[in-house]
Amino acid sequence: MRTIAEDIVEIIKDAGVTRIYGLPGDSLNGFTDALRRDGTIAWQHVRHEEAAAFAAAADAALTGGLAVCAGSCGPGNTHLINGLYDANRSRVPVLAIAAQIPGPEIGSTYFQETHPQDLFREASVYTELVSYPEQLPHVLEIAMRTAVERRGVAVVVIPGEVFLRESPNARRSAPIALAGRVTRPADAELQRAADLLNDAKKVTILGGAGTEGAHEEVIALAKKLKAPIVHALRGKEFLEHDNPYDVGMTGLLGFSSGYRAMESCDALLMLGTDFPYRQFYPSKARILQVDVRGENLGRRTPIDLGLVGDVRDTAEALLPLLRERTDGKHLDSSLAHYAKAREDLDELAVNDRNRTPIHPQYVARLVSELASDDAVFIPDVGSPTVWAARYLRMNGRRRLIGSFNHGSMANALPHAIGAQSAFPERQVVALAGDGGLAMLLGELLTLRQLELPVKLVVFNNSSLNFVELEMKAAGFVNYGTGLENPNFADLANAVGLHGQRVEHPDDLERALTAAFAHDGPALVDVVTARQELSIPPAISAAQAKGFTLYAMRTILSGRGEELVDLADTNLFRRLFD
Repeated sequence: MRTIAEDIVEIIKDAGVTRIYGLPGDSLNGFTDALRRDGTIAWQHVRHEEAAAFAAAADAALTGGLAVCAGSCGPGNTHLINGLYDANRSRVPVLAIAAQIPGPEIGSTYFQETHPQDLFREASVYTELVSYPEQLPHVLEIAMRTAVERRGVAVVVIPGEVFLRESPNARRSAPIALAGRVTRPADAELQRAADLLNDAKKVTILGGAGTEGAHEEVIALAKKLKAPIVHALRGKEFLEHDNPYDVGMTGLLGFSSGYRAMESCDALLMLGTDFPYRQFYPSKARILQVDVRGENLGRRTPIDLGLVGDVRDTAEALLPLLRERTDGKHLDSSLAHYAKAREDLDELAVNDRNRTPIHPQYVARLVSELASDDAVFIPDVGSPTVWAARYLRMNGRRRLIGSFNHGSMANALPHAIGAQSAFPERQVVALAGDGGLAMLLGELLTLRQLELPVKLVVFNNSSLNFVELEMKAAGFVNYGTGLENPNFADLANAVGLHGQRVEHPDDLERALTAAFAHDGPALVDVVTARQELSIPPAISAAQAKGFTLYAMRTILSGRGEELVDLADTNLFRRLFD
């Protein structure tokens, strides 16, 4: 007898799936046994279902194809929720198979009963409960196609006994794959955009994740418009490299030059970006936005013209309509400002005479210099993302992924599991925060068990560092953010990884070189400065007031030594460099 579980395995194989991330469980037994008997799809066994969902998200982000994760009923699949939120908000195609309690028991408060089709609705583009074998393969095909076409998460909820039911042998659709297409605005809308840009005196381009695959076309637009190119964080890997018009990043993690290039323009051309921070948009410029998803147009800032289209297709059609600009003053001024901002940032990323604790900028700079030309970098949310955004150099082959939209702690290690599973021969470097690593520390065991040669660089500052910065900016005395950390290198060695702890800058390069050369998973535990400030390019009056209040309250609470450390880490260092 052919079972429903065997049908599912066959359908996802036809879609090109070669890995599934998850944990086994009794309600999943029919499915995992079908995988065992098939033998061609790898079961990537993680230690927590949240890691399975994060791993699938990274797999999909890097391959561009459908990735799959699975969880057993009740807690087994509710653990998936955070990673699925991340995948859905990052717009990567993931199929989650959520097993359910026995169908006849649904609604009776049975052991481990939940209602996944309700729970996952906000974290998905499609979710459905399969109650009868006859619903398959139709529901599964709809789910997979929706995930691929809408670039999001699809959840199929299946009671455990349904996996074991006899297949209805229904006719199947063609294998699921992203169909090729050309998507651009109508000619009249393109002409309106060209007229607006041709009339502007100072144009700036802001590019995001939607510029993937459109590097040459965006550069051509900048050349014709004499426009500086600012990138959002998710646009860094696609726009920063080989770009004579690059003026850096804007936003909370960005540079003053990116902010200035946008604030000083009279026309802003937004390309494939859903950049969320309203305070960083220009106050007076006219704004054009290009996005393949029409619902994104104008939702972050008021726009003068919205164009629905793929960035590459739209740029190709728009270029012939633009006049070659001769006045390059705005571009030259923006580039000069960027050169100075870049110089100031690079001055911070130095050994600093072997002083301790180590400055995190120096760690990120060395990682960038020592990593391979096609490395995949994955920073944890918080301060590791700040240093990755500012100091990792992209070259067109390197990748930079993370929980940049959902903003979840603990993403670096599980994302790295998916990235390394998808590309076993490629160097994967996870820039982990000490707080983030501790959240899913058990996944170190996954690296060893699956023999994944991930390289973990831990920014160990004994604190929830970015939370502390947010508290300072809001005027609060730091509270509840300190971490009593172990020696993470000793932990790594204890579970069979290569581990090394670094406390002095002079030892850092050797430790990173050894870890990157190690044939297997490796962890470098770097003791970094807790009081390093990462100031956004535009400081609001409220933030300045907040820092003043923080200083006063810290002194009044008897913790003035924190201000001395803060000054020693940031002010004195700059005075004597």
